Amino acid sequence: MPMTERLTTTVSTKGQVILPKAIRQALSWEAGTRLVVENTPEGVLLKSAPVFAETRGEDVFGCLAHDGAPRSLAEMEAGIMAEAKRRHAGD
Repeated sequence: MPMTERLTTTVSTKGQVILPKAIRQALSWEAGTRLVVENTPEGVLLKSAPVFAETRGEDVFGCLAHDGAPRSLAEMEAGIMAEAKRRHAGD
């Protein structure tokens, strides 16, 4: 569907709006898709809602227990490199 094509819909007495099928298909929005609604200067913007809530570092910091001495930055980087090499060894 060309993005310049204008489609119309109607607001029901319950405040519901039916999105045209071509738009739903182009965006892969199926029944039950959660949308974020934003009021912008240009009009109403609909976006797919994120699957997971936004997470901040302070919300999860320290949630993984570690027994033993703290690791140095060099040890952590070496561990990451070793795991990356292991995962890509078959490439």
